Amino acid sequence: MAHIQDRWYREVPDTKNPERKNRVLTARHGIGMRYKVRYITPSGDERSKSFPDGQLKAAKEWKAQREADLARGTHVDPRAGKVLLRDFSAEWLANLDVNEASRQDLEKRFRRRVLPYFGNKELGAIKPSELRSWDRWLRDEGLSDRYRHTLFGNLSAMFTAAVDDELVPRSPFAGKSVKNPTPTKHKVIPWPEHQVWAVQEALHPQFAVTVDLGAGLGLRQGECFGLAVEDIDFLRGVVHVQRQVKKVRGKHVFALPKYDKSRDVPLSEPVKLALAEHLRRYPPTTVTLPWEVPGGPAQSHRLVISAVRGGVVDAKDFNKDRWKPALRAVEVPCGSYENGMHELRHFFASVLLDQGESIKAVAEWLGHSDPSFTLKTYTHLMPSSAERTKGVIGSMYGRRDAASGEHGPSTAHKDQIT
Repeated sequence: MAHIQDRWYREVPDTKNPERKNRVLTARHGIGMRYKVRYITPSGDERSKSFPDGQLKAAKEWKAQREADLARGTHVDPRAGKVLLRDFSAEWLANLDVNEASRQDLEKRFRRRVLPYFGNKELGAIKPSELRSWDRWLRDEGLSDRYRHTLFGNLSAMFTAAVDDELVPRSPFAGKSVKNPTPTKHKVIPWPEHQVWAVQEALHPQFAVTVDLGAGLGLRQGECFGLAVEDIDFLRGVVHVQRQVKKVRGKHVFALPKYDKSRDVPLSEPVKLALAEHLRRYPPTTVTLPWEVPGGPAQSHRLVISAVRGGVVDAKDFNKDRWKPALRAVEVPCGSYENGMHELRHFFASVLLDQGESIKAVAEWLGHSDPSFTLKTYTHLMPSSAERTKGVIGSMYGRRDAASGEHGPSTAHKDQIT
């Protein structure tokens, strides 16, 4: 299947004994690489690699490895790995089966954190040692463990696709020395009730209802801004969460909630009254936006919350002009990534769990894709089972003693033979 050519010598028949071969010098003797290993790929193309004088053993080992790969069906064309990461990642990102907002986020990460380091490198040339160096560069840039963990996952997924396409035989992430950064786990600490209402009081009156939607229904920020009047069933006491507002390629669009998961959330009486009063004071505005992507099919909805001058609320402007000033007014820290509107969802979950609501129900109302995520996030907020267990067992023994007229285990063996 493969053979080794010695380019410094060739064999010629002996003039006196044709069955015998003599080795003679070639015109290339002493010039360039001596050994050339040739083989044929499954597609019928010839591939080769040259080795210098004194490296016959290495040539034989390389030949044996190619033959073994061909026999196992794991052969990867050495030329394939010469594709630049910049070129392959562009094609991979363009073909990913994700929504356009997620694709935009991935492109941003690659553009800012992957391509500056690996963009001009060949796929086959990237080794585990370079991944370790890349991680050190990311740390020097001050990136968090969580963000580095995300970047590792994204680039690893790209290399998995390269392996599937037979561009590289093995992902560099498969190396045992490559450690995926572990995100620091922070326990969710819900806001106290007084802080929730203080922030609501400090908000512009037109946006105070966002607190009711977050703390009373568990809606995400984009879901608050995408909630329409027709989504609220005042009679049955249910809110249908079936769209959000988000930005894609710099344009606002309507889209399904996160995880493409619509849901129904129970509408309590106080939240119902708050919504009704908000709609009385600020009549809904009909907003028309494309669906999912700019240029997508248009949809029109009578939104519960609109900008002061009409139209859809821009999340970035809302956070800067409305939310953070309200936090500062009541002396709540408001750094880049702390105390955003998501805190209201944490508050919603904590109240339900404190009252004994099931994780499954809370996960459904929050719109989580997997109840195990809800459990992992909020398990420390669930009421302690220790005291509940003591009470249950104590009640059981109390019923036993009441039925028997006895007062404990001391009389359980009164008929025992001594």
